[in-house]
Amino acid sequence: MRPPNPRREFAFVLNDVARLLRTYADQRARRLGITRAQWAVMARLEHAEGLKQSELAEILDLQPITLTRLVDRLCDNGWIERRGDDTDRRVNRLYLRKAARLLLGKLSGLRSELTATALDGINPADAHRLLAQLETIKENVRNAIQHTPGEAARKEQHYG
Repeated sequence: MRPPNPRREFAFVLNDVARLLRTYADQRARRLGITRAQWAVMARLEHAEGLKQSELAEILDLQPITLTRLVDRLCDNGWIERRGDDTDRRVNRLYLRKAARLLLGKLSGLRSELTATALDGINPADAHRLLAQLETIKENVRNAIQHTPGEAARKEQHYG
């Protein structure tokens, strides 16, 4: 049997890994009474409290209505709060509440467990190289999306 061709298998394997990690994270987070999507919202806010909902939706690559539903649930659970913006009444800024900080402490341990499971058998130097290579791949794809010919014209027609 021939060794797999990286140019042919790369996207399939990467997609499989991402899907499996999401599934595993969902299973483990559920034990703490939270979804992976809710965890992602709180983790982003932990690093940048006071974001506008629109900014957070863009960072998480979510539709605004999807984020609104997540934020509603997080507010109902007492994990985050919306606060008005001092300069724009139409804007809500998002902040973590004390209960979220406690939960994020538990989730930090879970994140370490997920990472250890995924990287089991990979030495630290290789893990660092892998992360750097994945960041390069992410940037390559991001640049390709932004520079796709005709994309700007289609967006202008759709939104303008």
